[in-house]
Amino acid sequence: MISITVLAILAGGFAYSMRVETKLARNVSSEAELEWLGRSGVEYARWILAEQMRITGEPYDGLDQVWAGGQGGIATTNSALMDVQNPVTLGNGSFTWKIVDLDRKFNINTASEALLSQALTLMGAGPGENTPIVNSILDWIDPDDNARAQGAENNYYQSLDPAYYCKNGPIDDLSELLLVKGITPEMYWGAASTNHYPSAFQKRTGAFAPPPGVPEFSSGLVDLFTPLSSGRLNINTASADVLQIIPGVTPMMAEAIVGGRGGQNDGSGLTGPYRGMGDLRRIPEVTLEASRAMAQFCDVRSRVFEARIEAQVGTYKRRFVAVLGRNSVRDVQVLTFRWE
Repeated sequence: MISITVLAILAGGFAYSMRVETKLARNVSSEAELEWLGRSGVEYARWILAEQMRITGEPYDGLDQVWAGGQGGIATTNSALMDVQNPVTLGNGSFTWKIVDLDRKFNINTASEALLSQALTLMGAGPGENTPIVNSILDWIDPDDNARAQGAENNYYQSLDPAYYCKNGPIDDLSELLLVKGITPEMYWGAASTNHYPSAFQKRTGAFAPPPGVPEFSSGLVDLFTPLSSGRLNINTASADVLQIIPGVTPMMAEAIVGGRGGQNDGSGLTGPYRGMGDLRRIPEVTLEASRAMAQFCDVRSRVFEARIEAQVGTYKRRFVAVLGRNSVRDVQVLTFRWE
């Protein structure tokens, strides 16, 4: 009986091991197919964005268009975009796609001190937090090692445990802000901060320490900024919170701008998405001074997009993310490509 029991355990262990090995082998065989599905999804997104530029009746980029998941305006009816599929079946697998423009947010690498300060005030940061955090962000980005007033450079970051270096260069991924002095997960994620795990560099309290008083932020830095964009905000896709960062734009004005771009585009410019910056004058809440100020920061086109592709072969899935840059001649380039 002992021998039979031992042999049964060995056989069970061998069978389980072989099951794991078989599953790993299937994963490896699907790996190349998943990658090519992901790359195909990126090429599909490039085609959609290039085709959108061919539609002469829509000289703007807006949330009503096919690339953004909308049904498309009147001018889209006779274009190839009417046959766009999602999901797309290809070979033994399929992929789904989602395109989001990055020009709906301000570029953190080019934002001025005034814009950063206005963003923190809008989020609900205390008066004493603005200067240290703004200067720490600017110190993180600038190439020198000279700390600004209440800012932080290598001397500060090297004194931490664990120690690390100040970037002293452009931000490549917005999550780098979690390494900047004074920026908390609550400030970075806003209301969604409880849905994310703490970072490796985040300070933690002991198991028996009382929970600290954490301030609530109406929105987070991740909702307002992006590390990649053309530098001009698209008024057809930007949120009301982002629009309020612009000097002179009040909450009432921002909400009116967002509400005014809804509805069907009839080709006249009087309804639907804004076809030009001059269309802002159809919104009663937008003053002449405010429209002039917005013209310095805004546009009706987007030039940088993020495409998220989810490829699937059988039961195996993989997500790919690409940043795409589109110029005025309908040329769409892949700026970055990665998988998650």
